[in-house]
Amino acid sequence: MHIAEGFLPPAHAIAWGVASAPFVVHGVRSLTREVKEHPESTLLLGASGAFTFVLSALKIPSVTGSCSHPTGTGLGAILFRPPIMTVLGTITLLFQALLLAHGGLTTLGANVFSMAIVGPWAGYAVYRLLKRYDVPLMVAVFFGAFVADLSTYCVTSVQLALAFPDPSSGFLGALGKFGGIFAVTQIPLAVSEGLLTVLVMRLLVQSSKGELTRLGVLLQRKQPTVTAEPTESTEPTESTEPTESTEPTESAEPKGSTKPTKPTETQTGASA
Repeated sequence: MHIAEGFLPPAHAIAWGVASAPFVVHGVRSLTREVKEHPESTLLLGASGAFTFVLSALKIPSVTGSCSHPTGTGLGAILFRPPIMTVLGTITLLFQALLLAHGGLTTLGANVFSMAIVGPWAGYAVYRLLKRYDVPLMVAVFFGAFVADLSTYCVTSVQLALAFPDPSSGFLGALGKFGGIFAVTQIPLAVSEGLLTVLVMRLLVQSSKGELTRLGVLLQRKQPTVTAEPTESTEPTESTEPTESTEPTESAEPKGSTKPTKPTETQTGASA
């Protein structure tokens, strides 16, 4: 996919560089915020960048001035969203141009636009669409990585067709030729990249489940709260039988009152 150094006309090289610049700036801000708020994600960011670097370095000669290879951008786009993957892809392309003579500085803008911008956004859009319809995670990951790879080469075909239109059939004729040549090698590579991305995601699910949950790749399952069953109401206690009312006691006679004594039959000291 990488367009070789000096292969594009200067006007095209500058135009693609200008078109890519806003996405890279936005990606740098997103990456800075991610590292500042979640420093623990640095290791996973490095792994995503390394995955892209290694896969995109496996080049197969293709169209004159270009090559075919996996891109590796689908994984980072799914994990950290496309803006951050744009930065990781740009760093990868810069290192490959400087260290491996793969791509180039004059064509950096065009390569960034196809591999680090369009690829991640297209793959992430397919991944999110499938997840919305409750497609299993690994199936969504496969198609996300597959589309991220394949869409990159569609854009590269457009870039080359714009720069080198066919003398007889113009832009469309050149697009068909470039796309047809890329398809021979790139469709099998896209399938292989999708399967490899699924394998890596499976390993991450086992080793970094907490981080993937924070990033939204894995959904946090809410454990159902067990509501306590209502306890059986105790049977109403039998009301105690009313105690028999005690018979009313004779009211005590008022103090100070003396009962009249009955006259005795014989009274002493009585005179006839």
